[in-house]
Parts: sequence; C-alpha cells; structure tokens
Amino acid sequence: MTAMLDSHLQFAIAPPFTLETAMRKVRQAEDGWNSRNPDRVAMAYTEDSVWRNRSEFIVGRDQIRKFLAHKWERELEYRLVKALWGFKENRMAVRFQYEWHDDSGCWFRSYGNELWEFDERGLMQRREASINDVPILEADRRFFWAAPGPRPGDHPGIPDVE
Repeated sequence: MTAMLDSHLQFAIAPPFTLETAMRKVRQAEDGWNSRNPDRVAMAYTEDSVWRNRSEFIVGRDQIRKFLAHKWERELEYRLVKALWGFKENRMAVRFQYEWHDDSGCWFRSYGNELWEFDERGLMQRREASINDVPILEADRRFFWAAPGPRPGDHPGIPDVE
C-alpha cells in the first residue's frame, strides 16, 4: 500500500514544472530507484514508455520491470543520487551518479545524464540515458546510507559530491 501511495504522490507532480516541482520530481525519482523495487519504479512510467538506456532500447512497463529486476540482481548495494540540470514545460534534464559492486566485489561509480519527457499526468513517457561506469576502490565510495531506501536529507548530493 505504501508503494502505491508513493507512486500516486509522484504522479501528482505534473507539468508544466516550476523549479520547486521539478526538484521534487527528481528527488522522488531518486527515492523510487533507491527502493530497488521494479514494480514501484515502473509505475512512474506510462504503459508505453520508451527508453534508451545505454545501448538498450526498452518499451513499456513490462520491459521496464524486467530490465530493473535484472539490473538490481547485477548491481549490488546500489545507491543513487540525482540532480536537476534543467527543465522546460514537460521535459527535464537530470544528471546522476550511483555506486554499486558486482558479484566479485568490484566497486563502480556510474555517471550519467538523462532526458525525461512527461505526459499530462506526470508519468514519464520517454527516458534517454547515457551512462559511463568507472571502477573505484571500496575506500573511494561516496554514498553511504542504509539501503535499499531513500538518501537521508543530510547526505550530500551531486552538487556537494563531485
């Protein structure tokens, strides 16, 4: 029930965006992805949402759910931080960083940019993501909080962590 309530609140933020609502939408997306719950995250997208994620092309909630379930089976201890880069009407540009390790214990920081387009209800109908993975030492990690779960309000975000 909580996931459905969270999803409903996320949809309540609909275009056209203001600076305040755009920043809230980005933080809600970050919190959703940090839940590592493919069903919860998929509800933020239209039934026919179109993604480009790196070199993969994904269409629809069912493919989004499968993609995310597989992602979080591979990317262990995933922690994500997003930041608004810009917005206009029903579109946003977002930058992000996330850290994770593979099943052999090798750590990575993934850097990326996303372009988002929303329908009139606030559901994302298009997502284009460009992402680069950089191997890091575990000692070089930056993102520490109990996971899965949202980043605490006092934990640095991207503007504070470069």
